Parts: sequence; structure tokens; C-alpha cells
Amino acid sequence: MKKSVLFPAVFMFLTTALGLHAQDAESIIRASRDRIKADTISTRSKMVISAKDGSKTERLIDQYSKDGAKGSRTMIVFQQPATVAGTRFLTMENPGSADDRWIFLPELGKIRRVAASEGGGSFMGTDFSYDDISSMSRGVELDTHTILREENFGGSPCYVIQSVPKNSSYQYSKMISWIAKDSKITAKIELYDKRNALVKTVEMSGIKEVQGRSTVTVTKITTHAAGTSTTITMDIIKYDDPIPEKVFTTTFLETGKL
Repeated sequence: MKKSVLFPAVFMFLTTALGLHAQDAESIIRASRDRIKADTISTRSKMVISAKDGSKTERLIDQYSKDGAKGSRTMIVFQQPATVAGTRFLTMENPGSADDRWIFLPELGKIRRVAASEGGGSFMGTDFSYDDISSMSRGVELDTHTILREENFGGSPCYVIQSVPKNSSYQYSKMISWIAKDSKITAKIELYDKRNALVKTVEMSGIKEVQGRSTVTVTKITTHAAGTSTTITMDIIKYDDPIPEKVFTTTFLETGKL
């Protein structure tokens, strides 16, 4: 199961980048995204949105993820503050194609489907786009992966891998990831626009052992031109807790009730 940070086995040991081919770069990306083995993940997180002027807005969110016949499903529920409480977002993975995504906004009182063309839009006023929310469950086969080099980052030797979308309609022209060689944890991702300018940087930290799994607990995404950032800190993480199937339905999305 591919696990997002919001929304993160035994791997083959790889040699130096000099002798690796494109398939090996793909294998490293796949190993990183499939690193955590769990049927379900339940989390409670604090989200801090930092504006250019230094002001901050805090939100409390719950996330539920579960494997399904066609891939993973994720429900995000905003709990606080009152201005966003009751907002719910459902994404369902479609291997080989774009995810299905719906959002329920209490002020509208109805469900709205999020079209693939809206992938670059801001998710609830954060620095995350809808595509960013789904990025860690993005199909590995949708991009062409190349090892650029090896270097240390955050004190760990890393593979630096470039991923170029095969579909030019994707909002980014390329993504560059720093993946720790030993743990396969993705430590940083740079996101580039259609002009190949760096627009966002995602940094993962706060590694903790949770139920025997090395888990990223802090994810920060920075939008460089805007001077803004959004940081998500997971305070509660539970693996393999039962999650009712009804959580991943449009009925729950609309009502918040099982």
C-alpha cells in the first residue's frame, strides 16, 4: 500500500548509481512509496499554514487510509477550527490513471467532484495542491525516473532521482527526490513548473518508530515565490486499526456518519 505523509518489507539492496539503469531508479522510487506495509493507517495531525507576513493559521485534521481492490482510499476530515470543521476530502486510487477525488464543503452543503484538471489548485488554502496530496500514492509508472547522482542530505547518503511525468498535462515538469539509501525514506522533493523553475520544496523529518515502522511525522511544503509554507505534524499514528468500509463512501463524505 502506498502511504502519503498526509495523507508513506524487505527491499533489494542497490549498488552505486554508476551501474544502475532506468528500471533501478524506478525500483528505488517504488521502494520508497511502498516502504510502509499496513492495511490501514489512521492519523491525527496539526496543520500550520504560515503566511508571507509571518502570521500562522492552525488546523486539526484526521486522516484514514485503507487498501482496496483497486488501490488505496483516503478520507481527510477537518476537525478545527470552526471555519473549516466538517470539511471532508475523499480520494480513491486508480492504478494507471488519475485518482477519483471528491470534496464536501459544509457551507455549500453538497459534494463536489474534483476534476483532474484542477490538480494544480490549492487544497483548502494550503501550499498543497490536490496533486500534492496524492503525490505519494502517484503511480510510479506515470513518470520516467533517472538517477542524477548520490549525495548526503540530512546526514544520510541519498539517491537523487529525477522523475519526469509522461503526461505533459501534469502540473509539474519534473520532480527531484532525495531518498535515503539505507531506509528508503524520501527526505526531500523539489517540484518544478513548466518553465523548469523550482516552485515548491517538500521536506520530511521527525522520523519515529511507530509499531515497528520508521515513520515520517513532520512534512513541510514551501511555495518559494509566495513565501508561504504549510507544515503537517502527525501527533497520533495507528497502523492496522480497523476502519469501516463506509468511511470511504460519498455518503460518509456528505454526512460524516457511518
